[in-house]
Amino acid sequence: ETLMETALDAGAEDVREDEDNFEVITAPEDFEAVREAIDKASIPYLEAEITMLPQTTANLQGKEAEQMIRLMEALDDCEDVQKVYTNADIPDDIMNKA
Repeated sequence: ETLMETALDAGAEDVREDEDNFEVITAPEDFEAVREAIDKASIPYLEAEITMLPQTTANLQGKEAEQMIRLMEALDDCEDVQKVYTNADIPDDIMNKA
């Protein structure tokens, strides 16, 4: 509750709970202000980074999903690549097999 109040008051767009963690969603231009507010409130966090979130997703099944996973892994293995983003929506059972 403290995290949600602190983040939203500092300009965050949303705070999502994911099992044991929380994810704070904010516009890139508000990132520093939100992070500083969380620091000032002495709320510990695992990481703070700006990432790309898709506006639309593409559902992939079967071979298409497996091909996308292989592509993302190949890109991630490239030493010149820092982050890999996708708008693919791949079922958990296929992701867990990979």
